[in-house]
Amino acid sequence: MTRRKWREWTLTLPSMGWLVFFFVLPTFLVALIAFKPRSLGGGIGEGWTMATWLDILQPSYPLVVWRTLWLSAATTALCLLLAIPVAYWLARLSQELRNWMLLLIILPFWTNFLIRIFAWWSLLHSEGCLKHTLVWLGLASPNTQLLYNEWAVLLVLVYTELPFAILPLFASAEKFDFGLLDAARDLGATRFQAFRKVFLPGVRQGMLTAFVVVFIPALGSYAVPEIVGGPTSEMVGNKIAQKVFVDRNLPHASALATLLALVVLLPVIYSIFMRRIKTTQRGGKRS
Repeated sequence: MTRRKWREWTLTLPSMGWLVFFFVLPTFLVALIAFKPRSLGGGIGEGWTMATWLDILQPSYPLVVWRTLWLSAATTALCLLLAIPVAYWLARLSQELRNWMLLLIILPFWTNFLIRIFAWWSLLHSEGCLKHTLVWLGLASPNTQLLYNEWAVLLVLVYTELPFAILPLFASAEKFDFGLLDAARDLGATRFQAFRKVFLPGVRQGMLTAFVVVFIPALGSYAVPEIVGGPTSEMVGNKIAQKVFVDRNLPHASALATLLALVVLLPVIYSIFMRRIKTTQRGGKRS
């Protein structure tokens, strides 16, 4: 091994060891527990079984998985749609005004996460000010239910995850050369075409980061559907909590957690695999 390779391994091993010990190993143990039977005392029994995975195929679980996927995807899409123009606007502000706007974006983090969710619960409640305002404006009837449905979950998820989409997009937009937009306009592009064909590809890395940091937490969301969603809007996170704390069925909870991890990891593995194929094809063409 060359000296350079040895130095690279020396720098990489601490972070790799951290990831293996605190991420890979726990995930592997959770996946193993999913193949164990449940003991009568609520723990993990002896032997191995596939019964837990067969239980997940019962009709209620595909509906919960589908609800989790579409709510997470919709949350990510809405956060990106809202965050991209905000990041563009922030990057073009003066330094002083930009700092104030960033402070306003970060300010909600100074309040406890559960308190913010309960604040939305009080706003969406049938006796809340939002409901009375909508009725007064004629946009809702007195019987309209704003709470305990999937749309309430989506609204609060977007609210809680939006800052995580704005910040990485702003980091990319801040480094973008806005002179390229003026050049595109000079070459005949409209303002929207310059934005779509020049600015968006220029902040592609920020969009990818925003997608990851919004989609993954939304997939595992538990508190939001529990408080504003109710029993008819349960997500996979709620089912995992129910199996752990109520049913005392750890293998079942592990199977659901493993399924959630696979949903996250499979696209990542696929993208890495496709990138390696493209790299190999480019190397073959050059040779």
